[in-house]
Amino acid sequence: MAKLHAPPDKFAPGWLSELDGRTGIAQTMRSRYAEMTSDLGGADSLSLAQRLLVERALWLTYWLETQEVALAQGQEFDVGKWVQAANGLQGILAKLGLERKARDVPNLHDYLKARP
Repeated sequence: MAKLHAPPDKFAPGWLSELDGRTGIAQTMRSRYAEMTSDLGGADSLSLAQRLLVERALWLTYWLETQEVALAQGQEFDVGKWVQAANGLQGILAKLGLERKARDVPNLHDYLKARP
């Protein structure tokens, strides 16, 4: 199966893993995924639902950015769709939380005790 060179026009779960990692957009989106999941306490501490919300938030962010570029270039721009997407993104981000969460790490004593 051919890898995608950009996020799909319509959201589909798993789209991030389908991007061709050699492209700049894939590297940017994967970096954003890592940063966002890190802010939430780490990808391995998130539920499936949270990881899906992160993936959808990234897709909506990309879609909004492409629409804003189209507007800046004088191309067709649907303000209604943009507002709906921005509101959707806001809801997802509010559900995930806007504050950074600390990772759960052991204290130094417990860490050293657990080492062989």
